[in-house]
Amino acid sequence: MGYMARTATLFLVLTLLFVGIGAVLSHFMFDGTQESMIMLMAVFLILATAINMFTFFFSKKIVLRAHKVKLIQREDHPRLYNIVENIAMHAGLPMPQVGITNTPTPNAFATGRGPKNAAVVATTGLLDLLNDEELRGVMAHELAHVKNRDILVMSIAATIAGAISIIARVAFWTSIGRSRDSASLLIGLLIYLTLPIAAILIQLGISRSREYKADEVGAKMISNPMALANALNKLERGNIARPMTGENPSSAHMWIASPLGGRRGSARLFSTHPPMQERIRRLKQMAGKDY
Repeated sequence: MGYMARTATLFLVLTLLFVGIGAVLSHFMFDGTQESMIMLMAVFLILATAINMFTFFFSKKIVLRAHKVKLIQREDHPRLYNIVENIAMHAGLPMPQVGITNTPTPNAFATGRGPKNAAVVATTGLLDLLNDEELRGVMAHELAHVKNRDILVMSIAATIAGAISIIARVAFWTSIGRSRDSASLLIGLLIYLTLPIAAILIQLGISRSREYKADEVGAKMISNPMALANALNKLERGNIARPMTGENPSSAHMWIASPLGGRRGSARLFSTHPPMQERIRRLKQMAGKDY
């Protein structure tokens, strides 16, 4: 419940940021009258709803196509398919679609709006690197995202954060074109500099919290936290050594390990994933308990 409440709060803040941009734009475009402010705030609320609906229905298809995923059956790759099927059956989940994407970077992700519409995907690099138990740990993590409906949550958060960044730029350039005083220009500049950063930090906060939860739930699914801990240790080294080329940072949140290489120091604040060593530490702590 703590995770759900935190995520709901973060979503509320994202939506309020989005609607707030509409209120500020009314100042520059319509001299800030009450009617124009209400109108633009309503427009931006409708826009946020439309973005959420589009993401809900089409994000899976877009993601699979963007990463050139080949959906497989049991005969195409029995090892991966059987592992996913076994975990899904044990967890009481519908069998998801299973896919492979041809990249040497070891990684995996899940997509889809819910358990009945999910797909789990492994890279060829992941299949080459991990043994069966470690692969079970990674697939359990991805199925935990499916069970928790994290995929939809994180996709919507990323989409809204991206939209806020774009619209903040529009607000800034509109303020330059229409403002006649330095105060209005300063407001436009503050929007341009602060709102996109705030939106991105909220999105990343959602992403990091869901990764911890998926680690925990996935480890419980297979009753073997060390399988995932060992896999994450290999994945950290593998993604630092061979980060994905051409990967869009806006979709980095969906992978089990950051595909863009490791983040150190203050850069962790802008990381899509929590520190890998902290994730491993928590899993090792779980390994001493009876699940």
